[in-house]
Parts: sequence; structure tokens; C-alpha cells
Amino acid sequence: MKNRPRVLLADDHQMFADGLRTLLGEEFELVEYVADGVAMLEAAQRLRPDVIVADITMPRLNGIDALTQLRANLPDVRVVFLTMHHDAAYARRALAAGAFGFVLKHSAVQELVLALRAALEGRIFVAPSLGADLVARHQTNPGRRTDPFAALTPRQREVLQLLADGKSVKQVASSLSISTRTVEFHKYTMMETVGAKGMADLIRIAIRYGLVSE
Repeated sequence: MKNRPRVLLADDHQMFADGLRTLLGEEFELVEYVADGVAMLEAAQRLRPDVIVADITMPRLNGIDALTQLRANLPDVRVVFLTMHHDAAYARRALAAGAFGFVLKHSAVQELVLALRAALEGRIFVAPSLGADLVARHQTNPGRRTDPFAALTPRQREVLQLLADGKSVKQVASSLSISTRTVEFHKYTMMETVGAKGMADLIRIAIRYGLVSE
């Protein structure tokens, strides 16, 4: 019997993930399920799956930042994003980060299957409802950045994620082994960079762009 491609699933909605396990089980082997971006990094390094199916907005670390970090150690990693965000801006960010697919959760499961097959063959698949021109534009200019968070440093993204998770400045400082003053500096730098009026506005914009989850 032919070996099924090994798939790692990262999504913070377990019931949805359980449903996918059943729907994909005939053609793919789901080797593990994780519920956040940090766990996705660990599992990918440990299991070396053929392809990863990931949500974008997840706790601790969003899917796009997780992919960016993962590619530093696993440059050939193949990730297909499965998301609620019917937004070309999200798809552009995902492709720029190195994703092989962008599929919408409300689409038929066959679209995800097609995306997984494409990723395994080294091809890009984007939900048809977002338009084929998106893939063409990415292939013409794959490094194009379109969101206001593109200039943030990895440390700033870590601070943003922890603050969005409800951590206080003191808790963030302790988690990252930095001073509270440094956390405050990152906060105000991010607000200035993004054009946010305050911390709540910064998090609201970050949610809209898929950097953090609600």
C-alpha cells in the first residue's frame, strides 16, 4: 500500500480539526494536532511532516509568523493556510512568507485536498474566490509587503502577541527576560509604526491583519 503524505494540523478549534482528520484520513495521514503557533514550530521540527495545514490566527504565535520562523530551520517546509479570512491581503502576506496554499474554511473540503496535492508537487494553490491574479502577482513580485506590520522586528511581534494574549507589561517583561521599560518602548514604537491611537487600537489592527487572535 502506498504511503500516505504526512500532515501536521495546527488550529485552535479542536472540533474543526477533528472533522478534518476524518475528512482527510483516506488520502493523508494526520500525524499530530496542535492548537497554537509555538506548538506548531515544535511539532514540525520533531515530526518533519510532508505538509502543514495551519490556521492564521492562533494563540501564542500566529501562523504566518510561525511559518517565517520555521523556514529559518526548515527552508523546504510546505504550509497550506486554512482560514476564515476571505481577504486578499491575508493571502498576499501568506504567500510572501512562503506558504504554498491559502484556502478558506467555509470552502468545500475538496479545495483543501487540491491545495495539499499542489503543495506536495511544489505548486501554489489559492482559493478560487480570491482570484487567480493573486498568484500571478505573487510570482511576479513574491517579496512584496502590503501590511503595516511588515516593519516590526521579531521581538516586537513577540511583545505584541503576549500583550494581545492579555499579559501585563510586567508579565511580558518576565516572559521575555527584558525590562518593563523595554516592553513599553516596543509598545510605543509599534503604535507609531502602525499608526495606532493606543494599545487597544494596535491589537484591533493586529487582529484584522491576522497577527493575533481574538
